[in-house]
Amino acid sequence: MRVPLSWLREYVDLPATETGRDVQAKLISAGLEVETVEQLGADLKGPLVVGQVLTIEELEGFKKPIRFCTVDVGQANGTGEPQEIVCGARNFSVGDKVVVVLPGATLPGGFHIAARKTYGKTSHGMICSTDELGMGDDGTHGIIVLPPEHEAGTDAIELLELVDEVLDIAVTPDRGYCLSMRGVARETATAYGLPLRDPALLDVPAPNAFGYPVQITDPRGCDRFTARTVTGIEPETRSPIWLKRRLQKAGMRPISLAVDITNYVMLELGQPLHAYDRTRVQGAIGVRRAEKGEKLTTLDDVTRTLDPEDLVIVDDRGPIGLAGVMGGAHTEIGDGLESHTTEVVIEAAHFDPIAIARTARRHKLSSEASRRFERGVDPLAAAAAAQRTVDLLVLLAGGTADAGVTEVAAPSAPATITIPADHPDKVAGMAYGRETVVRRLQEIGCDVYGQDELVVSVPSWRPDLTDPNDLAEEVIRLEGYENLPSTLPRPPAGRGLTPRQRLHRRIGRALAAAGYVEALNYPFMGTAVLDQLQVPADDPRRTLVTLANPLSDEEPALRTTLLPGLLGALRRNDGRGSHDLALFEAGLVFHPKAERSVAGILPVQSRPADEDLATLQAALPDQPKHVAVVLAGAREQAGWWGKGRPSDWADAVEAARILAREAGTGLIVRKGQYEPWHPGRCAELVVVLDGEERVIGHAGELHPGVLKTLGLPARTSAMEIDLDALERASAGVPSAPRISAMPVATQDVALVVDQAVPAAEVEAALREGAGELLEAIRLFDVYRNEEQLGDGRKSLAYALRFRAADRTLTADEASAARDAAVATAAERFGAVLRGA
Repeated sequence: MRVPLSWLREYVDLPATETGRDVQAKLISAGLEVETVEQLGADLKGPLVVGQVLTIEELEGFKKPIRFCTVDVGQANGTGEPQEIVCGARNFSVGDKVVVVLPGATLPGGFHIAARKTYGKTSHGMICSTDELGMGDDGTHGIIVLPPEHEAGTDAIELLELVDEVLDIAVTPDRGYCLSMRGVARETATAYGLPLRDPALLDVPAPNAFGYPVQITDPRGCDRFTARTVTGIEPETRSPIWLKRRLQKAGMRPISLAVDITNYVMLELGQPLHAYDRTRVQGAIGVRRAEKGEKLTTLDDVTRTLDPEDLVIVDDRGPIGLAGVMGGAHTEIGDGLESHTTEVVIEAAHFDPIAIARTARRHKLSSEASRRFERGVDPLAAAAAAQRTVDLLVLLAGGTADAGVTEVAAPSAPATITIPADHPDKVAGMAYGRETVVRRLQEIGCDVYGQDELVVSVPSWRPDLTDPNDLAEEVIRLEGYENLPSTLPRPPAGRGLTPRQRLHRRIGRALAAAGYVEALNYPFMGTAVLDQLQVPADDPRRTLVTLANPLSDEEPALRTTLLPGLLGALRRNDGRGSHDLALFEAGLVFHPKAERSVAGILPVQSRPADEDLATLQAALPDQPKHVAVVLAGAREQAGWWGKGRPSDWADAVEAARILAREAGTGLIVRKGQYEPWHPGRCAELVVVLDGEERVIGHAGELHPGVLKTLGLPARTSAMEIDLDALERASAGVPSAPRISAMPVATQDVALVVDQAVPAAEVEAALREGAGELLEAIRLFDVYRNEEQLGDGRKSLAYALRFRAADRTLTADEASAARDAAVATAAERFGAVLRGA
C-alpha cells in the first residue's frame, strides 16, 4: 500500500515538522512494515510552469516528426515574451495548456535544463510528459495537456503536487484494513495519540424500495450488497488533477472519471467498488455461484471458463463480473474521452474472503479488489463507500443521484471476545494494568466492558481479531515491542534428546571430525537421474512417490536415494574450483507402500481422532533415514610432511565403519555388486538384524560410465547406508572401551587362501578362533604372486593384538591364541600359513 503523506494529513493533523521518515518510525513501532519512504520531487527544481501553445511549425527533413513551438509562459521567463521550444510529441495542439520547464531548472534524475540548439533551432526549455516529471503512468505516455482553466505562468510544481513523500507499506495478511488510507490513518492517529477524521462517517440515506433490483441467491458468499444509481453524467468530463495525482502516487493509472472515482474511494475506505454502465445491464443484478461451462470475458479481454465454485455477478443474460475480482467487458464503462456512459450503477458489496481468494488463484487473476477481499474488508463500510462514490460523481461529473437505495444484508452481530484483564500482562511478561489494556483496545475501535473479565466487542474492520491472544498482541504492539523486557524462557524440565536424536547428532559430529562437510539438498528427483546412475528397471529405487504440484517438472518425485543430490553438489563444487571434496548428507528417502491408500481430509476445528491419524499415517510412504557420503580428489594433502594420497573406495567403506562404531553395531563388509558402483570395487554393508544378515548399504568407487554421464571427477567414491536399520541392529549406546594397563602381545600371521575368499570373512574366522584375549585385528597386506603362491591364490597378512585385563600374557598364551585363530581359518577356508 502506497500512502502519500499529503493525503494522510487530511485525516490526521500531524505536526507540520513531521517528515515521512518520522511517520515511518512511528508506524514501524506500531507493528506495520513500512519498507521505504519515496521522496517525490526531491531533486526537482523550477521554474516549471503552465504554458499555452501559441504556434506550431512542422520541421521537415528529419527522420522523425519535429515541431517548433512558441509557448506563452506568462512572466515566468522574466520577459513575458513567448518561449521557443522544440518538441517531438504530437498529442497537443495550438491553444492547449501544457507544462513547460524553463532553462535553469532541474528535472527528476538530475537532468539539468538549458537552452540548446537542436534540429536547426534553439530550444529554450522543454514541454514535459508525465514520465519526464516522474509522475507515474497516466495511460498516454505523451505530453501533459492540462485543463484550460489554468493560467499561463502558474507554478506547475504546486499545481501537479510533484513534491511529496510516499510511504510504501507491506501489508501482512492479517491487517487488510491497512490497504486503505482510512486504516493507515487510524494507525497513525493511534501512534501519535491524535484524533482521526474518519472518512467513512457520512450521512447515508436509508434503503428503500426504489433502488436498483438486486437478487442474492448465495448469502454465504455475499452477505451484503449495496447498489446506488447516478444519472446525467457528462461522459467527456475528465478527472481533476488532484484525483489523478493521488491515484498515481498510490500506484494506480487514471482511466476515466467514473473508474477513477471508484478506485479513489477504494484506496480511501478500503472497500472495492464496481461501476456498471446502466444501459448495458439487462434486468436485475444477481449474485450466485457459476454454472458449469459458463464463460465470462473480463475487463482484461480474456474469456474465462468459470468454475462452479466461482462467485459471479449476473444479470438476465448471465455473468457480467467475477465477484470481488474483476468486472466483465460487457458492462464496462468507456475509457477516457471515448466514454459514452451517462448512467452508472454502483456496486459496493462484501464477499466471502475464502471464495474470492480461491477464485483469484484459480484464474491466476490477482487484482486490487481481490487483494482486499482476501484479507478482510469492513462489511459496514459498503454503504459509506457507495455514498462517497455518488457524492464524487455528482460533484465532479455533473451527475444526479437517484433516490433509490438498495441494500441487501444478512443479519449479523458484532463478534465478542472474553479476555482476562491481565492476559496481555502474562503474554508479554510485564505489567500493563487494566486501564492500559482497556485504553489500547478502545483505540483500535473495540467496545470494552467488565472489570477483571473483559468482554470485548470487535470492530467490523478487524476480522483478524478472533481470540484473546489477538487482543493481547494489539496491546503489546501499541505499547511498543521495543519496551518488552529481554528475558530468557524457562521451559519445564524434559527428558532430553531421544536415543535416535542422540545417534543422529553423533554421526554428524563423527563425519565432520573425519573431514566431511554436510551438504543439504532438496528431497526431489526424476527418473532421468536414475537412468544416469544405471539403476535397473526392476530396482525398487525406481518406484517413486510423485508430487501433485512439483516445484520442477524435471524433478516431480520424492527421492529414493541421497546420491543424486550429493553428486550434484560435488559436481557444482568441482566445477567452481574445489577439487578435493568430501561431502555427507543425512536425510529421509521415500518409498511408496505396496498397498496405497488415500487419507481423508482431517478436521481443523478440533484434534483428529486416533483412528483418523492412524489412517493418515498408513497412507504415507515409508520414510527411512539414510546417510550418504561422496569423495573426490585428495583425501590427504601433499606437503613437506609427505606425498599425500587420493581418496578411494576404502575411504567410503571407512565412512560406513565410522557410522557403525557410533551406533554400537557390528558391520560386516564384503564384496558386492550394486548400481551405480563399480562392479569390482563395491562393498556390501551388512548387519545382523533379528538373527539374520541384512544388507543395509553399499560403498566403493562409482562406475566409470556413471562418472562420465554425470560429469564427475575420475575415481569418485560414495557410500549410502540405511541409518534406521543400523540403529535397530545396534545394542544401544556404545560403551567406552575398557583400557588395560597390561602390556600387549603382537602376533602377525600371513595366510594363503583362494582369491575368491573375502578378507573380511577370514578376519571374522580369526577373531572367533582367537577368543577373548584378542584385542584388535588389522589387515595390513594383500600379496598375489602365481609363482610363489600358486594360481588363483593370495596372501592376507594380519596383525593380531592380544592382551589380558588382569595379567601379562606369556609367549605360550599368545602363541596358543594365534594358533587357535589360524586353525579356525584353516578349517573354514583351507587357509595355510604362508611359507609353511
